[in-house]
Amino acid sequence: MHFQMTVMKKKQIVFLLFFLTTLVLQAQHLTAHRGDVKDAYNFWFYEPPASGDTLSSPSKPLIVFLHGKSLSGKNLNRVKRYGPINALEMGMKIDAYVLAPQTSNGWTPQRVIRLVDWAEERYAVDTNRIYLIGMSMGGFGTLDVAGTYPDRFAAAMALCGGSTLKEFCGLNRMPLWILHGTADRAVGISASQRVVDAMEACDTAERLIWTPLKGANHGRLARIFYMQKTYEWLFSHSLADRDRSVNREYNISTDDLNGNVYREARGGGNKVVTEKAVGGSENADASEYSENSETQYHTIKKGDTLSKLARRYHTTVKNLCSLNGIKSTTKLQLGKKLRVR
Repeated sequence: MHFQMTVMKKKQIVFLLFFLTTLVLQAQHLTAHRGDVKDAYNFWFYEPPASGDTLSSPSKPLIVFLHGKSLSGKNLNRVKRYGPINALEMGMKIDAYVLAPQTSNGWTPQRVIRLVDWAEERYAVDTNRIYLIGMSMGGFGTLDVAGTYPDRFAAAMALCGGSTLKEFCGLNRMPLWILHGTADRAVGISASQRVVDAMEACDTAERLIWTPLKGANHGRLARIFYMQKTYEWLFSHSLADRDRSVNREYNISTDDLNGNVYREARGGGNKVVTEKAVGGSENADASEYSENSETQYHTIKKGDTLSKLARRYHTTVKNLCSLNGIKSTTKLQLGKKLRVR
């Protein structure tokens, strides 16, 4: 009899958790978009619940999240594995629109900005408060997009990434926080240091915060997406700010990464979320990026094609052709060196 009661109680608890989760997801207005924006990416779009006077629709910030290599592909559900969308589904409250695209191979600034334009045209987005955040390959994307469109984003945060930009001075025009673990073996900290050095060579880099996190590996930085202060820091900036100064009142340390950030995101819940479940696989992200992102060459081997090399080195056939002064129909010769970066 006792055993039967225990089983019944467990079933009731499971049902209650499922019911509550369903209510949370229904309240969240999260929609998938596939092929809705020409020459862009498929993406998730989160619309925050209405607040205050229901007769008015006040504008709200927009967060653009760029994922790392491990979430690439054509299955949009992968984008929910870590990041702002996952934090929202865990119960974290983020009073902003969230746009989370998915790429199969690197991030192109122009394709990302088309999604921002789409959101601005259809929703009450506060165009002075659009933010960019990404990790690993998404960290590369964040810096590439921010450096290309520094006047479209109020602030940006790049985690354990780098950049493929050729000119970095544009990054000095916006509040920017770059964080990287010193024990990162997937994307060495030198990739971020190169960006910092280039920004400082351009100017004083007075809007930059550079945070090396001692002892932190690659996947550890995924925890930053689950910290309330991450979003508080972003939201503290606006394009309307005089001089667009950076807010230095916030700090993220190794101790923060070692804390129970998932409990914080859930508002004190008891469910244990493992590192593997939310971002642990990020150790594989951007593994093909060299720690030094200077000029790089590839020696042609049997079976190599421009399209294969473009995928391998996170670039495009068009860019490879431009770098090497060839056409897409050019036959690759074994043993010859091809510039890939």
